[in-house]
Amino acid sequence: MPFSAIVEHFPYIGLFALLVLGGIGFPFPEDATLILCGFLISNNVVKLIPAFIVVYSGLLIVDFFLYSVGKKYGRKIVTHKRFHKVISPERLSKLEDKFKKKGILIILLGRHLIGLRAQLMIVSGVMRMLPSKFLIADVISSLFTIALWGGIGYIGGNSLQIIKKDITRIEHMAILLITLLLTIFLFYKRFKPPKN
Repeated sequence: MPFSAIVEHFPYIGLFALLVLGGIGFPFPEDATLILCGFLISNNVVKLIPAFIVVYSGLLIVDFFLYSVGKKYGRKIVTHKRFHKVISPERLSKLEDKFKKKGILIILLGRHLIGLRAQLMIVSGVMRMLPSKFLIADVISSLFTIALWGGIGYIGGNSLQIIKKDITRIEHMAILLITLLLTIFLFYKRFKPPKN
């Protein structure tokens, strides 16, 4: 069964799977999955509360997994075959410097920068940030991430429904206008005064 069919038939499992697979390196960006979730909510494919629980738990599980990997491998993470593509030695050094100064703030704000989230989660583990501090920062920042990207998907989904209604209305008006113009034209042709 193709992955798109899983999302279509089992949307909650599909959303969770997209977040987890995207978090471990597959080409499913977190923001795109959250936009999809908002879109599905706006089109009544999924319900708000269950969808929120699914994506929120998916984000937290993936983030804690990346944190754990960073904590387990430390600075050797840059040589690990699976993760050396995610974070380079230079990038690790730059992020470590920033983390020493403002670790929690870096997670709270940096998580919203596309392409930086996974690196930040790994670096927080490499820096041996306390799990409780990491989880508090991640729990808070994830809420904003879901609200931002899910909101964009929801608004986009509603906009499409409005556009569909508008297009239908415009089509009806166009048909009415064409019918009216054709009637006037035929009426004019039939009853036009003779030329002298």
